[in-house]
Amino acid sequence: MIEKKLKVSHLCVSYHGNVVLQDISFSVDTGKLIGIIGPNGAGKSTMMKAMLGLIPKDKGEVEVDGKPIAEVRKKIAYVPQRSNIDWDFPIVVKDTVLLGTYPKLGILRRPKKEDKEWAMECLTKVGMGKYANSQIGELSGGQQQRVFLARSLAQKADCFFLDEPFVGIDVSSEEVIIKILKGLRDEGKTVFVVHHDLTKVESYFDELVLINKKLIGAGPVDDVFQPELMQAAYQAPLTMLGSLGVGV
Repeated sequence: MIEKKLKVSHLCVSYHGNVVLQDISFSVDTGKLIGIIGPNGAGKSTMMKAMLGLIPKDKGEVEVDGKPIAEVRKKIAYVPQRSNIDWDFPIVVKDTVLLGTYPKLGILRRPKKEDKEWAMECLTKVGMGKYANSQIGELSGGQQQRVFLARSLAQKADCFFLDEPFVGIDVSSEEVIIKILKGLRDEGKTVFVVHHDLTKVESYFDELVLINKKLIGAGPVDDVFQPELMQAAYQAPLTMLGSLGVGV
């Protein structure tokens, strides 16, 4: 019987000879909501991109339920940081979400009526149905993030990877997004989130991957969100960690 896990083995990444990620290995259960945390510059986004094969890695393997991640790529949805997206690109909201159906369409196939209806259903699920004909660049940060979440939902993926989805968005959008992510988890989907707000860690995630260029800890939140591990990662005094929401 194949273990239901996502496994990262000996992941190493360097830029121009500078080590960014050093021999990171961990495994987490699939069907969980997993936070990737660590200080600024720890390599969180780099690790997510390297796991997905979006950037070169020096070495390392990633498996999902016993299969190399390259074999299950069509079942993976990725939402990049908002700062990495060209918001001036002339595309309306409904067409942005419709792009999520393309990986399953195959070469030269165009979306059908049912694909367009599914895209609108996903858009409605994130509370953005009335903005279907708006230009993506006209929306607020929180609205844009909801649209890109809808695009990932349109993929009907099994694994979701979101890079800093809560940065620069309004409270109501964050509440909508985390509710949807928890719903995906409850459906058996695996959700990875690069996250920076430590005060939300315990209420948002089932498991954590804590890094600072190397792995500090991985596993259930109660095991990883501990003062000694957080101090090792953030290299901050315990009194400061307390102000960030870490129990001391």
